[in-house]
Parts: sequence; structure tokens; C-alpha cells
Amino acid sequence: MAEETTEAQTPEAPELSLIDLSSVIKIIDVVTKRGAFDGGEMADVGAVRNRLATFLEHATGQKHPEEATPPESQTDTEEKAEERKARVKDKDTKKS
Repeated sequence: MAEETTEAQTPEAPELSLIDLSSVIKIIDVVTKRGAFDGGEMADVGAVRNRLATFLEHATGQKHPEEATPPESQTDTEEKAEERKARVKDKDTKKS
């Protein structure tokens, strides 16, 4: 009986897709354009972005896979960002 309970309570492993990685690249590009990083941070951020892009190119066989992301996933990412903003706003309101 104890073994069945342990197996039922085991959480699922988090998943990460190529679309998620593509979204990270797009986020890095946007926040960089908006000046979110200091000059000294740019090299590290750029290196991570380039490694992600290289991985995606290898995994998908496309030269710029981050540009080939379906529009639905972009909308989904934007919706998730709005949901996160709303949750943060709610937390801030509750603290006040």
C-alpha cells in the first residue's frame, strides 16, 4: 500500500520544448533592444543566446528556427506573460 501512495504522489518531471527555447531567444532579443542589460552583462547574455540558437539550429535543421515559431505559440507566450504580470500585481496588492 505504501508503495502505491509514493508512486501516485510523484510529481511529473517538468517539460521544456524547442518552442520554449525559441521563446527564450525572442525574449533575450526584446529585452536587449529595450536596454535591460548593462554593457558588462551583454557578452554573457549574448553567449547564452547564441548557444541556444546553435542548439535550436542543430535540433531543427533550420538556420533561424526562432523565427519559424508558429503564431499560436507566440500568442500563448504573450498570454502567459500577461498572466504572470497579473499575479505579481495581485501579490503586490495583497502586501499593501
